Amino acid sequence: MRLLWKSVDKMRFFRKRSTLPVLSFLVTSLLFFNLYMDDGYVLDAEKRQLGEIHPSTSERYVHTFRDLSNFSGSINVTYRYLAGIPLPRKKFLTIGLSSVKRKRGNYLLETIKSIFDQSSYEELKEIVVVVHLADFDLVWCENLVQEISRKFAHHIIAGRLLVIQAPEEYYPSLDGLKRNYNDPEDRVRFRSKQNVDYAFLLNFCTNLSHFYMMLEDDVRCSRNFLTALKKVITSREGSYWVMLEFSKLGYIGKLYHSKDLPRLAHFLLMFYQEMPCDWLLIHFRGLLAQKDVIRFKPSLFQHMGYYSSYKGVENKLKDDDFEEDSIDIPDNPPASIYTNINVFENYDATKAYSSIVDEYFWGKPPCTGDFFIIIFNRSAKISKIKIVTGTEDRQNDILHHGALEVGQKSVETKQGRHCSSYITLGEFKVGSIEVQDVDHKIGFGIECVRIVVTANQKEWLIIRTISLWTTQPINQLTK
Repeated sequence: MRLLWKSVDKMRFFRKRSTLPVLSFLVTSLLFFNLYMDDGYVLDAEKRQLGEIHPSTSERYVHTFRDLSNFSGSINVTYRYLAGIPLPRKKFLTIGLSSVKRKRGNYLLETIKSIFDQSSYEELKEIVVVVHLADFDLVWCENLVQEISRKFAHHIIAGRLLVIQAPEEYYPSLDGLKRNYNDPEDRVRFRSKQNVDYAFLLNFCTNLSHFYMMLEDDVRCSRNFLTALKKVITSREGSYWVMLEFSKLGYIGKLYHSKDLPRLAHFLLMFYQEMPCDWLLIHFRGLLAQKDVIRFKPSLFQHMGYYSSYKGVENKLKDDDFEEDSIDIPDNPPASIYTNINVFENYDATKAYSSIVDEYFWGKPPCTGDFFIIIFNRSAKISKIKIVTGTEDRQNDILHHGALEVGQKSVETKQGRHCSSYITLGEFKVGSIEVQDVDHKIGFGIECVRIVVTANQKEWLIIRTISLWTTQPINQLTK
């Protein structure tokens, strides 16, 4: 196996002082190889129980450059099942964790407990947690598996928790690696192995669910985080994305379509020694044409570890956008957004309806009769509406005089879709409005929500957030 990996290591003639030109060249090459490949992802890796005989050297995975360029295929790894087995039915979400032995502290059990404790019974039916014990100390792994099995036996039996391991012989050489960024040798070895750990975990999880969430092994979850995730996914229907972020720290709270996992796994393997995984992720989403970060607030996951898995050094990083109770995230049903207010630069109307961090609508001074309208893809029963204008930096760029209306009977016009009948819910006060129990006040399915300017103003207008809550349950997405 390791002799065959040397075919990849021979590529070290690329080793130069500057790493980024090399990476750019390789990424460009991969783009031609893979960007238009079929999405028929099949996880055909053979999986065996712990204790079975390992394949001979001639049978082990041959990881050549040609294999790496086939991003659509799975990586042929014989995994060890340490606890649990996958169920035949695909779940909504797989949560992946990779863990190694730490010099100080161990937070894996607390992380697993937080995932299950913060989920309702109905939410638990839709998730599977996969833990990759990626340490080569088999005694440590065995002891930890026993502890996991004792504490979470009912989740293992129910198919909600799997513990796996990719055997050491499948790893590339971790000696003589490139020392990019003048990192010490042991640091390069640690982060390079971590990339491979994640690649093997992603590869295993390809066909377990429709979506995949990466966490680290020292994380606390917000209550009902799955419901919050579903709301965000539903609100993004019809829009393209590769990675959604629910934490601003490290490799915590990063959401993918499961169909993209084979490509990401291969990508991490190909560049495993180039840079840390969180840097590689930026290149990956760019390669798949997501230029900007799509991060949501509040954060659903918090880093709780005090000591890093690298040498046990102190790591006190905290996500100050984290909220323990994030269930009140708005639903914001899929909709089209229109306005006749002059837009400033790229602060377009859709950004007011998004919960993405630091996105908002910004327009030039509006006049009486100007409007901002949201037209749902299908009628909805709305329980609450909350709209906030202005920002902390520009507190005068609020809607000084305006009304909130809801409408029905949408029709197509030359100016676009509009509702033919509206009812006023209230007036803006100091740039904001919040209306509760909308469904009790309105006797019809709402098709439009409209903001109407009722007086000229000299100030520009920022619509920071438009938040809508529905009375319907979140759709059960099927992909």
